[in-house]
This record gives sequence, structure tokens and C-alpha cells, in this order.
Amino acid sequence: MTKREMFAMIATANADNAEIVEFCNAEIALIDKHKASKKPTKTQVENEGFMDAIREVLAGAEAPMTISEIIAADEKLNALSVQRVSALLKKMVDGNEVAKTYDKKKAFFSLA
Repeated sequence: MTKREMFAMIATANADNAEIVEFCNAEIALIDKHKASKKPTKTQVENEGFMDAIREVLAGAEAPMTISEIIAADEKLNALSVQRVSALLKKMVDGNEVAKTYDKKKAFFSLA
């Protein structure tokens, strides 16, 4: 549970106490402000570029692809490890950008 979720839960549970609700809402606003002011790290910027490359590969694919096939299909992705591409694909699957299917215990990816 995040700090933001905790303050929201406390505010909901104490809806009859205006002082607690006001305090929780102020803390949530501070968390939101802090989050909005953060710049992405160098790795996050790089990962966004790699995810764009993955999207391009999958957009041009005729059939769902394995991680190894995705890496082999793009020169930019050749420098990455299978684990890193897997982590990026998981992030994309969680964001509903990419669909993951299985065939005989082998994972295949395609654009959602």
C-alpha cells in the first residue's frame, strides 16, 4: 500500500472528523505535487526509447513474437539482455499496450 492510498483510507475511515480529513487531503496534495515535479531518470528515458522500438517491431510483425525474436528484429534492442526486454514487456503488458499469449509454455507478444 502506498502512502497516498493510506492517507485516502484514513480520510475515508474518519470522514466524520474534519480535522483528520483536512490533514490527509493536504498530505495527498503534497504527494501529488512531489510526484508531478519529478523528472524521469536517465534509465527511464532510455527505457521509453526501447519500448518505442518494441512497439515498432510488434507493429510490423505478422504474428506474435517471442522475446528472442523481438530482440533479433531490431538493432537497437540487440544490446539489451533478455531480462531487460522481459521487464519492459511486462510493463507494457501491465499497461495494456501489449498482449501476452502462451503456446506450449512459450510466451508470445503482440500489440494489444
